Amino acid sequence: MSLHFIGFRGEEYHSAVKVWGLPDFYHRNLDARALAEFFEGDVIVYAKGSENRFQKYTFDDSRIF
Repeated sequence: MSLHFIGFRGEEYHSAVKVWGLPDFYHRNLDARALAEFFEGDVIVYAKGSENRFQKYTFDDSRIF
C-alpha cells in the first residue's frame, strides 16, 4: 500500500501531511503517468478539485524530487 498526493501545493500540502503523513508519491497533476503508478490498495489523496483536472500531457515528477 502506498500513499499518493495529487495536486497539492503550498499550505495545502503541509495540512495533508499533518493528516495523512508523508506521501510515498507526489504527483503535480493527475495524468497518465500518475495513473500508471496506482495499484490496488493504494491511498490517493487529491487536493481540492484536482481529481477533475486530468492533464493530457504528463509531467516528470521524478525530476523535482
